[in-house]
Amino acid sequence: MNRRTFLCQAAATVLSMLRRGEAAADVVVIGGGLGGCAATLAALNMGCTVLLTEPTDWIGGQLTQQGVPPDENRWIESFGGTRRYRAWRSMLRTHYRLRYKMVPDNYDPLYLNPGACLVSRLCAEPSVAHQVLRSMMARYVADGRLHIILNAKPVGAQVAGDRILAVRVRHREGSDVDLQAPAFLDASEDGALLSLANVEHVSGAEPDTGELHASPNPSPDNQQAATWCFALEYREGEDHTIARPPEYDYWTSYVPRLQPPWPGKLLSLTYTDPITLEPREASFDPSPGAETRHFNLWTYRRLIAPAVFEKGQFHGGISLVNWPQNDYMEGNLVGSTLHRERARHLSLSLLYWLQTEVPREDGGFGWPGLRPCGEVLGTRDGLAKAPYLRESRRIKSLFTVREDHVGKEARSAPEAASFADSVGIGYYRIDLHPSTKGDNYIDVDSLPFEIPLGALIPRRVQNLLPACKNIGTTHITNGCYRLHPVEWNIGESAGILTAYCQRRRTSPHAVYETPSHLESYQRWLMTSGVELHWPADLNRQY
Repeated sequence: MNRRTFLCQAAATVLSMLRRGEAAADVVVIGGGLGGCAATLAALNMGCTVLLTEPTDWIGGQLTQQGVPPDENRWIESFGGTRRYRAWRSMLRTHYRLRYKMVPDNYDPLYLNPGACLVSRLCAEPSVAHQVLRSMMARYVADGRLHIILNAKPVGAQVAGDRILAVRVRHREGSDVDLQAPAFLDASEDGALLSLANVEHVSGAEPDTGELHASPNPSPDNQQAATWCFALEYREGEDHTIARPPEYDYWTSYVPRLQPPWPGKLLSLTYTDPITLEPREASFDPSPGAETRHFNLWTYRRLIAPAVFEKGQFHGGISLVNWPQNDYMEGNLVGSTLHRERARHLSLSLLYWLQTEVPREDGGFGWPGLRPCGEVLGTRDGLAKAPYLRESRRIKSLFTVREDHVGKEARSAPEAASFADSVGIGYYRIDLHPSTKGDNYIDVDSLPFEIPLGALIPRRVQNLLPACKNIGTTHITNGCYRLHPVEWNIGESAGILTAYCQRRRTSPHAVYETPSHLESYQRWLMTSGVELHWPADLNRQY
């Protein structure tokens, strides 16, 4: 199904629902991010019907509408992600192999990385990642088992006791639709449904966790900086300088107020090293094949490297700007129009600074050939459709993952805690960006970890599950459970659990509490390609 057919079918469904003012399915998934997509695909594969809502016009969350290429573990090509997640990766690579001519000496067909970037084994255009996700859902849209309501955000919930009866979403045209189902999954980027349905939850840096690297500033408002990413294409010899942003003077003089201190102005090539907290120097040169004195920010999250493709298919390459220099630390974006707009102004100011003032290694300043590349993000201005939110509201769960379960320094054992109720695995550093209440980076190593079912089960509400970065972690452990393959695994396991409960006429709480149910559910997970434990010899390799 092509993009036009996909959107036309989705739009026709929405119009019908808007006229009726209600719709029903086996499962309602609020939020079309990576976890929401994974949950939807898993539930559909198990025979459920699904209503999926998304506040923008793209599904895919941090990968697509927020523009962030996947942050993954080092074993992801063969282990450390679900079978369906690796299938998505394979389909993405196939897209490039079929549609472009490549330089054989510059890529391995099995491990193609279109951006040849530094941060990931698979950096590619968000627009292509979005196409692949749509293609994975197309047959379900066509047969009527999946209805996707784009441009719709949750605005209310009907609750009776410990159960959610319906969730109201508001389409951007102003019409409301009440969505009914036996089960609801919150896959929103900010945990919106937790708040609307009065599900017990926490936000920010909670007090009294006893964790080794707990924030010295516990507060619900103390959250990691959000980033409004943008994409740039380099066209040598051209001038694509944007109009001077209205807050440019503010941001070019802005010094983050952090402890330990930031080394100077935010718009600078000197920034805090996330691990050592010492000043670190970077370079910036978008010229193809550039050799720089320091780490080149252009190649960090590069989406397209011209050297991978035969000459003439791309100009100077495309890069995604998600750097320390556009981390917004002045306040939380959730529920704040002011902070959302200021985060956009910061990113536009960074763009203008790169075009006009960033120091060049040849002694000059600025790169006017940097063109805002909106087509890879589905926007006109080159900024992502939505900000990259690293933190969400998190459920108060039956079990909370703390640093002493997964942190390398915090544990006395050489491996992470093993959970009998594991529903998946993941690995990434405990990576917390500077916070809105003055914490500098908290970036410490973790151990390859498991995802316990208890972290997915709310303490009270019976028919809601978290399906992304809103599970029962702390402010600290959120830093390693928020990345792409882990979020996908959380969503997929939540979708399978929902289908299991409907098939067996039971509840998530009963699955958690009943050994026979837990064992049966875990067999469903393994049959679906969800890995529950790391190989026994992995930590020796690590």
